[in-house]
Amino acid sequence: MQARKKYLLVAFLASWLLLFLLLLGDRLRRSAFISQPRAGSPRRWPRWADRSLLGSFADPEELQDRGAPSPPSPRLNASSRCRMENCFDLGRCRRHGFKVFTYPRQRGQPVSDSYGKILASLERSRYHTRRPEEACLFVLPIDTLDRDRLSARYVPGLGQKLGASPLWNGGRNHLVFNLYSGTWPHYGEELGFDVGQAMLAKASFDAESFRPGFDVSIPLFPRDHPQRGGQEGRLRHGAVPPRKKYLLAFKGKRYLTGIGSGTRNALHHIHNGKDIVSLTTCKHGKDWEKHKDERCDKDNVDYEKFDYQELLHNSTFCIVPRGRRLGSFRFLEALQAACIPVLLSDGWELPFSEVIDWSKAAVVGSEKLLLQIPSAVRCIHPERVLALQQQTQFLWDAYFSSVDKIVHTTLEIIKDRLLPHRSRPRFLWNVPPGGLLALPDFSTHIRDFPFYYLQHGSSPSDKFTAFIRVVSPLSQPVLRLIQAVSRSQYCAQILVLWSCEKPPPPLEKWPQITVPLSVIEGRREPSDRFFPYAAIRTDAVLSLDEHSSLSTSEVDFAFVVWRSFPERIVGFLASSHFWDAEQQRWGYTSRWTNELSIVLTAAAFYHRYYHSLFTGYLPAGLRELAGSLAACEDILMNVLVAAVTKLPPIKVAQRKQHKEAVKGTAASSSRGFSQQQDCLNQLVDWFGYMPLVSSQLRLDPVLFKDQVSILRKKYRHLERP
Repeated sequence: MQARKKYLLVAFLASWLLLFLLLLGDRLRRSAFISQPRAGSPRRWPRWADRSLLGSFADPEELQDRGAPSPPSPRLNASSRCRMENCFDLGRCRRHGFKVFTYPRQRGQPVSDSYGKILASLERSRYHTRRPEEACLFVLPIDTLDRDRLSARYVPGLGQKLGASPLWNGGRNHLVFNLYSGTWPHYGEELGFDVGQAMLAKASFDAESFRPGFDVSIPLFPRDHPQRGGQEGRLRHGAVPPRKKYLLAFKGKRYLTGIGSGTRNALHHIHNGKDIVSLTTCKHGKDWEKHKDERCDKDNVDYEKFDYQELLHNSTFCIVPRGRRLGSFRFLEALQAACIPVLLSDGWELPFSEVIDWSKAAVVGSEKLLLQIPSAVRCIHPERVLALQQQTQFLWDAYFSSVDKIVHTTLEIIKDRLLPHRSRPRFLWNVPPGGLLALPDFSTHIRDFPFYYLQHGSSPSDKFTAFIRVVSPLSQPVLRLIQAVSRSQYCAQILVLWSCEKPPPPLEKWPQITVPLSVIEGRREPSDRFFPYAAIRTDAVLSLDEHSSLSTSEVDFAFVVWRSFPERIVGFLASSHFWDAEQQRWGYTSRWTNELSIVLTAAAFYHRYYHSLFTGYLPAGLRELAGSLAACEDILMNVLVAAVTKLPPIKVAQRKQHKEAVKGTAASSSRGFSQQQDCLNQLVDWFGYMPLVSSQLRLDPVLFKDQVSILRKKYRHLERP
């Protein structure tokens, strides 16, 4: 019995010892082979990519050598721990809302073209204020973009100048823009002055010095980057790109010495002269010949054989290595060209990474694993390649094509931090039309916007609100219009915007109808019709004026069409724009032609969100312009919707010819027509391009005007006189 107990005890101890050894061995294997290096620690070339595999391409030691000593680590101080909670006065923003104040420009203190564009964008913003006591955010008048001490644009003594300003307050609630930091040889993060508690909107941001939720990483953009508008991407909206000649391409300078040279010196190893073109030149800097090596002559000759723009536009993937700093102009150039960026810049905090999912538009590689890039991009499925290319075009157009968009994206990111519970979800930033055009003040739920019904398999509400603007005393045409609209099976309510000088008549003077009717007193301004009134509860708005003449069948059919195209304007009276080569300006015509680009909102359906966008997105100056010119608010609404959707409006069939205006008014006179053309050209100047899209589409009911019995047609009254 005693012996049996001893055997059981020994077996029990042996099993525990075996289990301990197994767990210990598993932990050792994980720490030896599977563990990932810590951020910032040097990573060795993988063991499986050793000399035996790379013998015909490169010496592994060559790839391990970065060609320059690593820059010093950024110095930690109190500002490096800044967050919105401890370095930003949120109370200023609660008192007056999100307002931005730009310091008055100082005489004798010139600014660069790029910084002048940034200041102009801020002053054009709907958030700009001229009163510092109202400001939530302050922006300096002194050019801080280039903080390289060797640069001619470097502003010395910046710290003393800021200290003398009564508004500086240690940088609290300030936003500092910067494109170039540090200087030769390390090109680090230093700016030459203490930013204190100011937020940085900085290009080439190192992830180690980036303060998440406080700073903003912006792209490096060239001096000639457009103020507004910008060039279109190479792909049309939703188009399939043509098959490109090259799979992977790079053409650029090869740094012979210094930081960034290690990556660029190794790029020649992946060049095969067929579907992969990787060309470098040694001609960089005044003393490049002093550091010239045996490859330079051949590299320089091969470099001249290819045109950079042609290579950029005929390549599926474009290598974007770091330069002296982490970012480069090549990044935006690749996005615009629909060439998928392959990023080789370890530690770079990508532009607007707080809201943009770059995995959907770029390939993020490692500088140490350059030789894996060709095989990695070959393994990407064609459908994935197409998705990446289309996303580059969306991101370029939404956030990067102009200085205005870069600055406004920066402001919107900061504004979202102030009220996290009302901020845009990340999804809205990464699908068209983008975060700038999805206002959180309207909603933070994607189902409330007109752009996402199809993606989520939903539909807009099955009722509409009729919104009638009346500027004259109550007349019989208005009463007949109210009765015709109220008989629609889809009408939920009728709102009358009373913009007449005389007070509205009592309720007994209005027709007795089966749907609620309410009267709203307006300010007698044309843009009042696009104010986001709380009384509008349906997704669809039927915008009408007192001269509209529609039948119930016309209203029903137009609403059914709109529910299939809820992001567009659907209506009856169409106009178009054209380029007048003789006058060198845009022309406007209301003649009946095969093409249309404008549907007047005097009789049209659209989504109620466009009321919020018109009032909350457009600056006050633009709305004032629309109110000062005849029918300009109509054109502005069409331009706005086209800029958001990249699509034309839709014209539907009508029984009666809609009267645009009473004979003899300014809208029908030559003066009114001239004002419409002036309006169109001023809007194009403000947007920086022509947003309107032309179309030859008109939607009619089935069997419309066909020689068949009227009893076989659904909308019979459309064809009756």
